Amino acid sequence: MTRTVAVTGATGFIGGHLVQRLGADGWTVRILARQLPVHPHFGRMPVEAVIGALDDEGSLRELVEDVDAVVHAAGLIKARSRADFFATNAAGVARLAKVAAGQPSPPRFILISTLAAREPTLSSYAASKRAGETALAEIADLAWTIIRPPAIYGPGDRETLAFFRAVAKGVAPLLGSDKARLSLLHVQDLSSAVAVLLSQAGEVGATHEIDDGRPGGYSWRELIETAAAHLGTTPRTIRVPRPLLHAVAATNGLLARLSGRVPILTADKVREICHSDWVCHDQVFGNRTGWSPAVSLKQGFAGTIGWYRQQGWL
Repeated sequence: MTRTVAVTGATGFIGGHLVQRLGADGWTVRILARQLPVHPHFGRMPVEAVIGALDDEGSLRELVEDVDAVVHAAGLIKARSRADFFATNAAGVARLAKVAAGQPSPPRFILISTLAAREPTLSSYAASKRAGETALAEIADLAWTIIRPPAIYGPGDRETLAFFRAVAKGVAPLLGSDKARLSLLHVQDLSSAVAVLLSQAGEVGATHEIDDGRPGGYSWRELIETAAAHLGTTPRTIRVPRPLLHAVAATNGLLARLSGRVPILTADKVREICHSDWVCHDQVFGNRTGWSPAVSLKQGFAGTIGWYRQQGWL
């Protein structure tokens, strides 16, 4: 029997990998997209496209009609204002979840959130992601699961590209304190976690943190050393003090306003970067589902760097 899953954020980095994994597992994938063509990698896959957006209830109803599951991966990681973050990361979740719950046979609902939701006072982004989780939890008659991954990396990711480019050029900025630790997860392992979750009976009201299995996460120096080993460089590490980060963020914000672009480095982002604990502490997911990560940091960095080079990004 053919199963259908609705996926949002499919044209993005994480969503694209999710679509490919679920399609390979035999799911018919229905995606929400603003326009066609949706993604060059979807040409050979059984992908149905619904043209619309998270603020269009008509397209959301078409997206979830008769589907067995919904994987909501869409969201903003940068925005011009707090209101913009909340409009997508909170109101968007609430709108989609309500439409899904209103179906004659409500589908399974999986929300790809973020570890940042654990610290909603740090930034507007973190607060909006927590608000999205809260909005989902308030929807009755919907079997939902929330996944909180840490930083996701892998082929196609532009967010961590700047880090690899800096190390490749022989300059490695040290951000935050030496005591800071962070977990990571390769995008293929996130996709496999979602696939495993969809293959099992639905649970109601579970929130899981998942990572690559490294106890205690990594230090910035460990990440730099691992990247440098695969890039063949010996980078000079430079400590970037927090006041300097704030100064750069203020300048970046001014330039962004003048140019009309969305700022990348903001005061909120500095608080996230300098937070000392971005380590996943919940190991319940693997125990409940049997899932375990397959990509180590060394394997993941090697593959990602290789892909960047093939694409001419490095």
